[in-house]
Amino acid sequence: MTTEADFYIANPWRGAGMPGFDPSGVSVNVDAPLALLKLCPAAKVTPLVACPALAKSLDIADLHIKDESQRMNLGSFKALGAAYAIAKQAAAKQHGDDWAHALSGEVFVTSSAGNHGLSVAAGAKLFGAKAVIYLSVHVPEDFANRLRDYGAEVVIAGNSYEESMDAAIARAKTEGWQIMSDTTWPECYTGVDIMEGYLVMASEAFDAMEQTPTHIFLQAGVGGLAAAVAALARDRYGDAPHITVVEPDEAPALQAAIKAGKVVPSGGDVSIMGRLDCKEASEVALAGLAAHADAFMTLNDADCKRLIADLSAEGLAASPSGGAGYAGLKLARDEALFGLDDQSRVLLFLSEGAID
Repeated sequence: MTTEADFYIANPWRGAGMPGFDPSGVSVNVDAPLALLKLCPAAKVTPLVACPALAKSLDIADLHIKDESQRMNLGSFKALGAAYAIAKQAAAKQHGDDWAHALSGEVFVTSSAGNHGLSVAAGAKLFGAKAVIYLSVHVPEDFANRLRDYGAEVVIAGNSYEESMDAAIARAKTEGWQIMSDTTWPECYTGVDIMEGYLVMASEAFDAMEQTPTHIFLQAGVGGLAAAVAALARDRYGDAPHITVVEPDEAPALQAAIKAGKVVPSGGDVSIMGRLDCKEASEVALAGLAAHADAFMTLNDADCKRLIADLSAEGLAASPSGGAGYAGLKLARDEALFGLDDQSRVLLFLSEGAID
């Protein structure tokens, strides 16, 4: 049982959205990324896994988990994001068959806490561009080497994702390069195309579901995955699913913003949920989630590590980041939250494999 006194909140903006934030900025046009991702030879549908044993242990009707751990050989849902955004730019410039040089001379720069950098590097390489990826000092060296294997230049800068992003932005301004960020702020909206790419994952899951889920739990960092899935869920299912956003309690960027009615720094120490350890929400993602999510909850590192152990036993080993949605579900069931009962049909997304 959690010891947090206020680890969850009901969303006060549900339906109407938050004043000053337009939820229509989150696309539900899944046909666009489906068409362009056909250019990637590694693109294929990932499995939606039925988990009857886990459902029984939770005393719910059924549980399905969309397994993104092998997506496009990059190991996470992030493969759908920047790679698609870069492909979209290539399609706008390409007028022949030489896709390998469609973006020759372009340089994409970003900060990454993990898999977004791989997607940028892979997308850039596919279309003849260069990728420069900034990492904080906390990102493991083996990940930096994976980026280098894709031809990316890697720069270590800063003590956090936010500090490394500041360094990436400064470099982009100096060099005239393009920021390819998976978050959004007034000067940068590449995150909108990236979220559109994530719709593919949601669409595949919904198409494979035989019944409408009653509950969806979505882990979040800056909020891109959660916002894309929530928007498409409302488009497909209306108000039927209860949607809960799960964040580390050391980085409750979305919950803090929902409480404040604006984007605010959330603070906090480093979390083991490293891909979710983002201290400030994406503005466009926040706008969508303010309208579409029903609740926001936080999860401490100890609970996350303990609760996701169940996934390994089912052959679905996940990192703390990738399995945080399951941990949130289990914690919510233990605490009798969100109307979960023995008739509930739950959908989760395992956003990356066991690499943390």
